[in-house]
Amino acid sequence: MREATAADAEAVAELVRARSAWLSVQGLGECADDAEEYGAQAGNPDLAVWVLEHEVDGVVGCTTHFGNEALPHWAFTEQERAEPTLFLATTFTRPNPHRLGRLIAWWSLGRAAEQGLTWVRRGTGQEQLARYYREAQGWDLLRGVERHGSNVFFLQRRADRVPELADLMAGRGL
Repeated sequence: MREATAADAEAVAELVRARSAWLSVQGLGECADDAEEYGAQAGNPDLAVWVLEHEVDGVVGCTTHFGNEALPHWAFTEQERAEPTLFLATTFTRPNPHRLGRLIAWWSLGRAAEQGLTWVRRGTGQEQLARYYREAQGWDLLRGVERHGSNVFFLQRRADRVPELADLMAGRGL
């Protein structure tokens, strides 16, 4: 994992397009129309965008880290918004069999712990994805909220290092 730069913009946009095509085949929607916007975020100095880079395949994943200010008031209580939180957003991976999103999420848990934060939180409008986060990545469902006619699911995990992450990042145990 490394901080994204403007040079990563096209690689990020391309992986978002690849994920969008995969989502479409799965019947889970599309996000290709936003690919250029997400790519442009890679070079935005006001955003904490990170990329997962493979030594051969290049950029294979990305995520954006926000603080408490990004926690929607309509989804989190005042007390929750006051807790030291890393909000994990716009995470994309190139479709793969290795659960690269898990690597990004678990790396984010450790980074939040290093920063002295208590929680890592995230949201999704896909019930199937919320279930995957719970079952495959160990997230707890905080709540589901109806917003503009759609359900949005918010999940959280305590910020902490995941001991097996170093092996997984090195390709062992994938």
